[in-house]
Amino acid sequence: MDFSSISIILLGSTFGLILRIFIQNNFKKSIGFDIQNTSIVNFLSSFFLGILVALNFINNEILVLFYSGFLGCFSTFSSFIYQLFILFQKRKFLRLFFHYIEVIIFSFLFFYLGYFLIQFF
Repeated sequence: MDFSSISIILLGSTFGLILRIFIQNNFKKSIGFDIQNTSIVNFLSSFFLGILVALNFINNEILVLFYSGFLGCFSTFSSFIYQLFILFQKRKFLRLFFHYIEVIIFSFLFFYLGYFLIQFF
């Protein structure tokens, strides 16, 4: 990996991290049921990934910027696993199951929505 690729990853990851922190600190909403802020970030990340896959970029620098840099720091897989671990420790197995299913299904749906929107237009 050359200096150019590292610089591109750093640029993308900086913006990904800033956006993730902004969302996690400013979107504490309840819409009839609680949605974890990390889940919102994961849904958005899946949506962005669907868009990027549908766009089918050929340029390697754009792929590194968005896939490895931006989405690598924006998505919160480790936070998702930590939330599952906390629910496991608290022995809230039903909530753990539903949170896991919620994130997996909605993440896939948001990915497909992003992909479909680009394919449709």
